[in-house]
Amino acid sequence: MTIQDFPTADWPGGKAAAVSLTFDVDAEAGWLGEGDEYARRLTILSEGRYGVTRGVPRILDLLARYDISATFFVPGHTAQHHPAMVESLLDAGHEIGHHGHLHLRSDKVSEQQQIDEIDKGLEALERLGVPRPQGYRSTSWELTPETFGLLVDRGFLYDSSCMGDDRPYVESWDGLEILELPVHWSLDDWPRFGWNIDGGGNVADPEELRRCWTAEFESARAERRHTSFTMHPEVIGRPYRLGQFEQVVAHMAESGDVWFARLDEVAELVAPRLLRVAS
Repeated sequence: MTIQDFPTADWPGGKAAAVSLTFDVDAEAGWLGEGDEYARRLTILSEGRYGVTRGVPRILDLLARYDISATFFVPGHTAQHHPAMVESLLDAGHEIGHHGHLHLRSDKVSEQQQIDEIDKGLEALERLGVPRPQGYRSTSWELTPETFGLLVDRGFLYDSSCMGDDRPYVESWDGLEILELPVHWSLDDWPRFGWNIDGGGNVADPEELRRCWTAEFESARAERRHTSFTMHPEVIGRPYRLGQFEQVVAHMAESGDVWFARLDEVAELVAPRLLRVAS
């Protein structure tokens, strides 16, 4: 059976679409992982910190208003330096996924550094009482064969880094398989707004995000599939952007036809079916 033949999921409550809201809490690690020179760039580090001090609280308030459980991917470095933020995510019932340790891109570092990114990230989360993560998201969505093997070896249930479909599917490499909950740049806030003095996004009109993401939801609803949206608290946490995103959330909630789910909840539902079909 090919991936195109995978049966349509039956979402809880008979809902037409499943939607996962996901947030990458990179904080200072998002820049420190780019190179040692960023340790002296206090302004850019402060913007990363803004995601913890202002972005995450606003996001948690929004999610609470709509009674939505979400997935937060947290690097080990972020967890170590912002333990109260990690506690706030756990207290609110959100999933914490693995996002490396120092936000190093796996395609730019050695195999040993890739091992350290996985294991140090796991250790940092464990020390703060985070349940062992079921899911992983690679830095900048670059996944290497080495890290792929580590995910399988460490027993991760799912990955959320690849783009081979717009539905949950099985990603494979060299005889190994993992459940993939796919992503896409068009469903990410960073390409739109992730500007800094060295370059990046184009500080786009936030209404474009509302239009495109609403259209994505409606397409998922029509096709009875799962979709996810990726955000960064220092980016979407700016109030004028979060206001447009809340309009997307409100539209989805008012449809009465959506199952808002953490990625691990989606994975647990679809993994038995997809992995069985793939094998």
